[in-house]
Amino acid sequence: MNPFIEQALLIKDELINYRRIIHENPEVGAVLPKTKAFVMDKLKEFGYEPTEICESGIVATISGEKPGKTFLLRADMDALPMKEETSCDFKSTNGCMHSCGHDMHTAMLLGAAKLLKQNQSQIEGTIKLVFQPDEEGFTGAKKMIAAGVLENPKVDAAMAMHVHSGTPSNLVLCGLGTTIAGCNRFRIVVNGQGCHGAMPETGVDPINIAAHIYISLQEIIAREIATTQPAVVTIGKFVGGDAPNIIPGQVIMEGTIRSLDKEVGEFIFNRINDIVVSTAKMFRGEAELIELSSTPPLANDNKLAHEVTSYVKDLVGEQAVILFEQGGMGSEDFASYSYEVPSVYLMLGAGTKNENPLFGQPMHNEKVQFNEDILVTGAAMHAYSAIMWLKNNK
Repeated sequence: MNPFIEQALLIKDELINYRRIIHENPEVGAVLPKTKAFVMDKLKEFGYEPTEICESGIVATISGEKPGKTFLLRADMDALPMKEETSCDFKSTNGCMHSCGHDMHTAMLLGAAKLLKQNQSQIEGTIKLVFQPDEEGFTGAKKMIAAGVLENPKVDAAMAMHVHSGTPSNLVLCGLGTTIAGCNRFRIVVNGQGCHGAMPETGVDPINIAAHIYISLQEIIAREIATTQPAVVTIGKFVGGDAPNIIPGQVIMEGTIRSLDKEVGEFIFNRINDIVVSTAKMFRGEAELIELSSTPPLANDNKLAHEVTSYVKDLVGEQAVILFEQGGMGSEDFASYSYEVPSVYLMLGAGTKNENPLFGQPMHNEKVQFNEDILVTGAAMHAYSAIMWLKNNK
């Protein structure tokens, strides 16, 4: 057994405790006071000197005696605004939930921080530990980069990891090239003129305008994007009106664009704007398209991906690492790092229903549960991969 796995097994109970404390106290978005305080206290306890470089964005570094390059390890800390429906003893009760596993990611990187202190003599260069807010809102990575997370010392390569519900525990997946979609979150504000439902001719119906916009948006994917080019437009929010006999003055729609090509995503956004403005005008109203946030497609550096997965094989075995091409339409704001420095993003299997009937629910599901045994693997993967990369890239 690899020594890093052995060392991680010795702190397994601590890792589970970190994870459960964070899970019980989920916080959403860019301001994470409880999570931030917990992470900074733990890092100080381990002997680090963490700094908050932007709101709820934490950085700590560790260097060995030998000089070398800088390798960044990143974990996200934010939860989702949804009520938890699991049977866990440590379930959250504040109306928010760690249904994407960011509590697992934070606990793993805290575990790695502890392992790195134990193995500091092996570090040839510097390892930068990054705990980031608001991955779900796609603002966290950009704020961290703007605050200088890739400087002082300058980062040479970066790695992040995400748990993956429905994949066998401790199976590691790694995409080659662009395998995770970019995403634009947008809002459409449709303004009409409210009136009595019995006299629609005296107003301008924004629901009618919004309905025509909704139907027209489907035409972009069906008729303007090549069938060989993965892209999807989703409207997940459509709000207008309070009474059955009153035509409202405004309708709000919100949705996402996802694509594996940055230029395709930009084309779709511009076409949505054309449709929104012209459709509203056609029906005597006005409408505006607003971009809420965005993240580009995530591009793994193939050389780094092959190298890091070779280290991961030392931990989990040759058969437990799968490299793949193409990819899915989920999005991840670690993508912003990948356009600045060579980066690799790994997915760590968190359990299937065959292993445990409680495992295997989709991510972002109110009943999703993750196998806590993988915290050991994640902590070891972070620490060992960083140390080995620095040794072999002097």
